[in-house]
Amino acid sequence: MSAAVHTSVLLQEVIDGLQPKAGGVYIDATCGLGGHTRALLEHSGPDGRVLGVDRDPEALREARTRLAEFGDRLTLVEGDFSALKEQAAQTGHLPADGVLADLGVSSLQLDRPERGFSFQRKGPLDMRMGPGVGPTAAELLASVDELELTRILAEYGEVDRPKQVARAILGARDAGKLVSTQDLAALLERTIRGRPTGIHPATRTFQALRIAVNRELAELEALLALLPELVRPGGRAAIISFHSLEDRLVKRAFEDPKPAQQPHRLPVEPERKFGPWRSLQKKPVVAEEAEVEANPRSRSAKLRIAERREAIG
Repeated sequence: MSAAVHTSVLLQEVIDGLQPKAGGVYIDATCGLGGHTRALLEHSGPDGRVLGVDRDPEALREARTRLAEFGDRLTLVEGDFSALKEQAAQTGHLPADGVLADLGVSSLQLDRPERGFSFQRKGPLDMRMGPGVGPTAAELLASVDELELTRILAEYGEVDRPKQVARAILGARDAGKLVSTQDLAALLERTIRGRPTGIHPATRTFQALRIAVNRELAELEALLALLPELVRPGGRAAIISFHSLEDRLVKRAFEDPKPAQQPHRLPVEPERKFGPWRSLQKKPVVAEEAEVEANPRSRSAKLRIAERREAIG
């Protein structure tokens, strides 16, 4: 998929969940090329305002051009989830009526070989979502040991036989045979065999390295901790995840605390406490079959929506 035909995942479901209204204030914490951002601006017209944030300055430049028609209703800022509260306060978007985060990699990043996200095209082992992220995938692989790489592959990619795969990667690294994305993809095709899974052998390893390089789970945890301070009471948060670990973190953040365990046989109902969120569905929203056919990226997408409670406790 090229950037020119970028398609936003679960677009209508996000709008139905956040219910943007005229004059509202919204934050798209993963602006990307601006698909969801445009929908928020259109549905909050004529005077709603949106703060679009992204780690990728290249994506923001593209979004600025695509969304120029909205003028000063849109503010675009480069940054991480962990800095979102300060950015929202500085730009006058705090508190917000709704916050959206579409996690994972964007079509722009996948479509540029020089970014190193795709195993289908030759490029450097970069995988950074922005220049300020830190070490590249190549630098990570140059410094990591077998134990840590095995952990990354198992935890972030759920790679089959992660220790074996880690040894193969580090062996190629030490032999000077791991320079490009295609070098890594070819190695993985040779190494990962067995039952067919329906996905390319490189998919999960590339995912695991990308998550590690960009500290995606740590950034998501930072966002989830900040969300109650970003969204006004009665406002909503919507998060689209593409990985079981991400979805688990989101689900836990939107749930109420579990009651404290009571002494055995004590005839007293445990005190019920409420968290900051009221989850709006028991199960995550997933893409319809037609959307999956039109946009394969939506296949693994899971959307969870929650409403900020008026009072907590």
